[in-house]
Amino acid sequence: MSSSLSTTTAPDSPTRKRQLAAFGLWSVTIVLAGMFLFAGGSKLAGVAAMVELFDAVGVGQWLRYLTGGIEVLSAVAILVPPLSAFGAAALAVTMVGAIATHLFIIGGSPGVPLLLLSGALVVVWARRNQLSRVF
Repeated sequence: MSSSLSTTTAPDSPTRKRQLAAFGLWSVTIVLAGMFLFAGGSKLAGVAAMVELFDAVGVGQWLRYLTGGIEVLSAVAILVPPLSAFGAAALAVTMVGAIATHLFIIGGSPGVPLLLLSGALVVVWARRNQLSRVF
């Protein structure tokens, strides 16, 4: 009698945990990229709500273009594994600015920027080895 060994991974095996962690990280990364592509694209396209928002900030529309460019470029960068940590770090810094803007200048809830900051920090932490190689 020959016994066949199962080649499936046990639910609690280290390989399965790594696969789930990788799936979760990519899920967060893809959602973040989509949200920042949309938000940054709206800023660059001059959507009326974005123009009004940056008018309320009072610094000028150049900040809308800068922020939109950072968001779009960083959203693309987080989808490229060797650049992922750098894109996420740029997005995290941008969201700190957005949170401060909500708290001290325009008012309103900083809930969405806080959520986006959290997601960006998850990606930065998960890909921190990329940053440590450079710094």
